[in-house]
Amino acid sequence: MELSPETIKSILDQGIHLAYQIVPTLVYALLFYFVGKFIVNKLVKGFSRLLNARDANPSLNIFLVGLVKAVLYVSLFIGIATILGVPMSSFLAILGAAGLAIGLALQGSLSNFAGGVLILLFKPFKVGDVIEGQGNTGKVTKIDILYTHLNTFDNKEVVIPNGNLANSEVVNMTSQPTRRVDLKVGVAYSTDLKRARQVILDILKSDERVHADPEPVVFLNNFGDSSLDLVIRAWTDTDNLWPVYFDSMEKIKSGFDTNEIEIPFPQRVVISKND
Repeated sequence: MELSPETIKSILDQGIHLAYQIVPTLVYALLFYFVGKFIVNKLVKGFSRLLNARDANPSLNIFLVGLVKAVLYVSLFIGIATILGVPMSSFLAILGAAGLAIGLALQGSLSNFAGGVLILLFKPFKVGDVIEGQGNTGKVTKIDILYTHLNTFDNKEVVIPNGNLANSEVVNMTSQPTRRVDLKVGVAYSTDLKRARQVILDILKSDERVHADPEPVVFLNNFGDSSLDLVIRAWTDTDNLWPVYFDSMEKIKSGFDTNEIEIPFPQRVVISKND
């Protein structure tokens, strides 16, 4: 089938007219993309330098930089779509539906994600701290955006979802520079309490790891079934807590033996009645 000269001319005219409409739009969209990409890269690099200058958590820095980069690129492509004449209502509806589907599918992970952001942002604990959370106690070895890794005292690794940690009680045992050492010991009812107290205080004051302020104290805490129960409290550096505890227990036992202070066994008084 041969085309008439008039048909060919009409097609060419329509093509030229369409080109005049599309080409400037495409050029404008490409120019917008390259200029926008340049600006986005500059903004992301500046934001990254700002975070690094603040000496924030590296994991949080990576997340925030990635988030800002994603938001800027989404904004860039929305602008390009607008230039090309894509209806924004349809485009945003597609994005909303996709976001809803992803949110429902990753509900648990999003909870951990949000918990990780809160932990990295507010820093209730950091790498190297000893914490107690979710029934586990250990040293924090790594904080990811989704999980926190603990190394327990018997050398087991525990991975805890950040969502659980962010929404429950967490005890940070090493956030403070000093800790109180609490000891308990029982002495016989016949013991001279002033003498026993002085033996204990002399032992604690001779240990240079024990702080003089606040000074160590010894209290009578309870009249037990078999003993007078004493509570001993002393302050030390956090790193010295358990060494001071164990050393003091041994020294108190030796001091009691030297001063003939009895640590009684459980006792019962039995009264026998005959008819």
